[in-house]
Amino acid sequence: MDCFRIEGGRRLSGRMTVEGAKNAALPLMAATLLADGPIDLHDVPDLSDIRNMMRLLVELGIEIDESVPGRLRFQTVDPTAIHARYDIVRTMRASICVLGPLLARRRRAIVSMPGGCAFGSRPVDLHLRGLEALGATITLDGGDIHCRADRLRGTTIFLGGPFGSTVLGTANVMSAATVAEGTTIIESAACEPEIADLARLLNAMGARIEGAGTPRIVIHGVDELGPATHRVMPDRIVAGTYAAAAAVTNGDVEIAGFPYDALLAAIDRFQEIGVNVERLDPAEDPTRCTVRVTSERSLRPTIITTQPHPGFPTDLQAQFMTLLCLAQGNSIITEKIYPERFMHVAELSRMGATLIRQGPTVMVVGGRELVGAPVMASDLRASACLVMAGLAARGETIVNRVYHLDRGYVRMEETLNMLGASIERIDDRELVGEGVAVEA
Repeated sequence: MDCFRIEGGRRLSGRMTVEGAKNAALPLMAATLLADGPIDLHDVPDLSDIRNMMRLLVELGIEIDESVPGRLRFQTVDPTAIHARYDIVRTMRASICVLGPLLARRRRAIVSMPGGCAFGSRPVDLHLRGLEALGATITLDGGDIHCRADRLRGTTIFLGGPFGSTVLGTANVMSAATVAEGTTIIESAACEPEIADLARLLNAMGARIEGAGTPRIVIHGVDELGPATHRVMPDRIVAGTYAAAAAVTNGDVEIAGFPYDALLAAIDRFQEIGVNVERLDPAEDPTRCTVRVTSERSLRPTIITTQPHPGFPTDLQAQFMTLLCLAQGNSIITEKIYPERFMHVAELSRMGATLIRQGPTVMVVGGRELVGAPVMASDLRASACLVMAGLAARGETIVNRVYHLDRGYVRMEETLNMLGASIERIDDRELVGEGVAVEA
């Protein structure tokens, strides 16, 4: 199993480009099931989750052409396949995104209950409630969701849940509603930029969607969807992660393809902490620009509460916790989306951080030196925060189980090394030979 050996204390500088967004690309790929004709997607990131979705789509009768660099072409060759098997679906939660398109296009769908990161329950009941409102009949059997609908019909659907709107549920219902009879209104829809990106593709395919990116989405059903070409939006979480990595090393980094408008809440907190995110080019494209990230000499504490978009993103909570370990004073982080998403707290504490957790809130006692240590990555974003801690720490840090990182960052070690970091990807069996303890 791969791990990272990180030599801390190196300042990041230089220029990098943000890859396409994983959380946008996966629903976009699922939406190709709806099309009569080829769908070309550009800037799809080369990640393990993307490869797993490609495997799933191939099993569902989609032919994928990778012959052109930077482009994936999706074409239906077998419209009878309807079963998304557990062997693939268990590897990533976003597999549930095929449910709505399969049901709408093929009238039946069998999809295994999804897997993903292990930081709390993330049920799919809102997905199923929304599809039932459109006219689907749904049963559960042996861990599989069985859906059937001879014809979907538009209606008004409320998708709010106990922790806010459901992003993947909104993607599922919106995709299915594109070919439903009549008009569908989704109230309390997710406002995330990835939903707006999905709507852009669907509209390019011939759908009639209004209001994507707001809490009220209106979908006027059409008879069929056709071929289209689409460029995946930049990954706002990757962009925020590398901006935070620059900050923890007191670096000076230019980031191209930075989705500025999608990161306003994070940029607001960066400014409060003393991290400057300077826009370098005019706002010609609202989805991407180039920024320069620098830090003030002394970082300040702040208060962060994760919220649905446009609030502070839960997927940057762990990275900002590492950053606030270096601030002079006490910070408060409250997790309102996934209250159990604090598996990184114990690992940061091993590196000398002083963190006090009470339920969904952590107090970060800043200003203490971080010291390199062997740590265990528990999920995707926690892995990123531990790599950041290793960059800022004195001495050597070993981050175990970095396969989590490969689900969301394209060769992170190569990007950071290009900016001046010292990270080596090694097999953890090498560490045993060196007498370094490897945690199971």
